[in-house]
Parts: sequence; structure tokens; C-alpha cells
Amino acid sequence: MAETYDADVIIAGAGMAGATLALALKSGGLTPILIDPIVFDAQLAPTFDGRASAIAFAAFRQWRTLGLAADIEPHAQRIEQILVTDGTSPGAAAGGPSPFYLRFDSGEIAERSEGEPLGYMLENRRTRAALAAAVGRAGIEVLAPAKVASVVFEPRAARVTLDDGRALTAPLVVGAEGRSSVVRRAAGIGVVGWDYSQTGVVATVRLARPHQGVAHEYFLPGGPFAILPLTDDRASLVWTEPTARGAALKTARTEVFHAHLQRRFGDYLGEATLDGPVFSYPLSLQLAERLTGPRAALLGDAAHGIHPIAGQGLNLGLKGAAALAEVLVEASRLGEDLGSELVLERYARWRSFDTVMLAAATDVFTRLFSNDHPLLRLARGAGMAAVNRIAPARRFFMHDAGGALGDLPRLLRGEAL
Repeated sequence: MAETYDADVIIAGAGMAGATLALALKSGGLTPILIDPIVFDAQLAPTFDGRASAIAFAAFRQWRTLGLAADIEPHAQRIEQILVTDGTSPGAAAGGPSPFYLRFDSGEIAERSEGEPLGYMLENRRTRAALAAAVGRAGIEVLAPAKVASVVFEPRAARVTLDDGRALTAPLVVGAEGRSSVVRRAAGIGVVGWDYSQTGVVATVRLARPHQGVAHEYFLPGGPFAILPLTDDRASLVWTEPTARGAALKTARTEVFHAHLQRRFGDYLGEATLDGPVFSYPLSLQLAERLTGPRAALLGDAAHGIHPIAGQGLNLGLKGAAALAEVLVEASRLGEDLGSELVLERYARWRSFDTVMLAAATDVFTRLFSNDHPLLRLARGAGMAAVNRIAPARRFFMHDAGGALGDLPRLLRGEAL
């Protein structure tokens, strides 16, 4: 007698990576179920997630292909240039410009990227709203508020029990519910990583002058200070500081925060005024030892939590969603068992190396740039200057950051499954 399931794939976590995976699977003819402790409406509140994300142009293609364009493009700010500079305390407003800098310009890769920018800046709440609307249009079942209490892996099914006692079965369960993934623990997959003793302080500001689509990454001894362009001449600030200083900034009075902000911000974009609450996030590295287990696969922060220094964390999750969806849709069309080791190994093989290498690169960058050692400062300055002078090297980094290099899943190439 054939096994009957509640879905083809149960996805624990309806965040940005999990919801993208659900849409991709549905577009390929599979039936996913999303489970999340927080209903979509609560995820859309301005106080839920104050971050904005740099979206690689390849990841943006995926969302367009999945039907999100109308909801997402009005809120997406093109990144036309990225200016990387190295500085000393007290920040961007102090002293003259550094002799070492690195400039990336989208015009250099326009022919190969079909006119795409270096990426898009998008507030997370806008992305969540677009994904929620698309999930609703697709008729994907969402169980929320609901939380996965336990997962049992049987020979032919993954059995998921929710905290209200409901039980669901599917050939495969995907853990996309963040760093404390229940699915990952149930599958016996360990993690490696460490704390950076840094806090990311995040705020949105309104600028007195147009930013013209330029993103600034300013390296300071305490960590990077990024000014990332948003629509309507606003910017998202990602201000990395040692933990104690970050906590003090988070709780500082508005006028005190503003004084520190202007000191680092400088005057090249005019005065920046706070536009909304200040958020803070502890920074650490956490990598799952494997991406798959018996009838389980990991996605997003459940698989990899990395430092935001290169702005690639969400893009890594979105690339994983595209790859996992493609593997599962193709396996389904061949009549294979979606939760079998044979199928899941294809996903692990496709994404493991890229994931580990990017995590290692961000870790090296964080250690190289979050200090004031004179020899390291000289070495990184010389490296930046060298890349800035060598056009092929600049173009390589721009294509890589745009997600356009390597063995790309079809959705990242703008092709439907």
C-alpha cells in the first residue's frame, strides 16, 4: 500500500529563504507546507525586522521569475556603485580621505549583466510582504502561529509534531527556522562557529542629499560602518561595534545616537536624521556540519549564519533555495524519493563548497578589517589599491557578488523550473 503524505515537503520556517523555497517548489508542481511561529502579518511590522538586505542581481532574478516583481520592484533601490575605504577612529568625518580605496561601478559589467546593477537594497519588511502576498496567491498552506516541537525520521517519511500536538508527514522536512533549528538538532547535525564579540547596530536614516545609488563601506577598527542606499533618499546603516559599545548605542538617547552618527557619517551626504527605531543584532559565525540528514535538508540561517561584512548571508540562503528546489523538482519528475540520500546528496554537493568558502572568506575579512594593526592596515590597503587598478579583478568581484558566477541554478538565471 502506497504511503500517503500531508505534503511533498514540510518547510519549518516561513522567513525569506523558506518562503522563497516554497514558491519555487510550488512553481515546479510540488506541494509544500510552511510552518512558522509568527504569522505573516506580524512579520511585516516595522518593529519586527529593521534590517535591509543587499540582494544580488541573480537572486533578484529568482524573485522576478517567481512572480514577485510587481510587489518588490517599487521598493528596490539599485546599487550603482560601491565605494570601500579604510579609516581610523573616530570615523568617516575625521581627517582626510584614505589613500587606499576600492570602487566598483555597475557600468563596468553592464554588457555581461544585461544592464543589471551591482545589486539591490531592499528593506526586509518589504521583501517579507512581497513573499507573503506571493505565497497567498500560490495557495500554499501556511501553518502559523505554529512551531515544530519534534521530528522523527522514519524509513519512508519524516513525521513532524507541532507544539499543539498536530502531526504531519512528508518524504522530506526542510529546516529553515534559523540558528536554533529544531530540524537540525533532530537530524543530529552539529554546528561549528564562534562569537565575534561584535554587535551590528542597524538604523534607517533620511539623507539631506541624494545618494545616487552609491553604497559606502567604511572600515573602522571596531568593525565596518556601511551606508547602504534605500529608496526615497534614505539609507540603511549597519554599524558594527564591540558588544559593549553596541549595547550603549542601542540604548542611547536619540540626540546622543545622532551625535555619534554624524561623527562617523561625515558631511558628504549632508545631515542624516533617524527614520524609525534602532535595532541591534549580535554577530557570530555558525555553520552546520552537514547540509542534509536522513529525510532532512537545511536552508538559510539553519545551515549558515555568517558575518554581514560582505552582505551575502541572505543571498547564500536564496541561492540554496534555488538549488534545493531544482534538485527536488527534477527528482519528482523522475519519480525519485524526495527524502532519499541519493537526492539530498545532490543538493549537499552543489552547495556545501560555496557555503564553506563564503563563510571562511567573511571570517577572514572580519578579522583583517576589524582592527587597527599597522601592518595589517598596510597589507589590506595595498590589496584594495591593487584590485582597484586591475579592471579584470574588479569585474570578477562584481560578478561574484552579483551571484553570476559558478554553477547557477535555473531560477538564478531567470529560468522557470
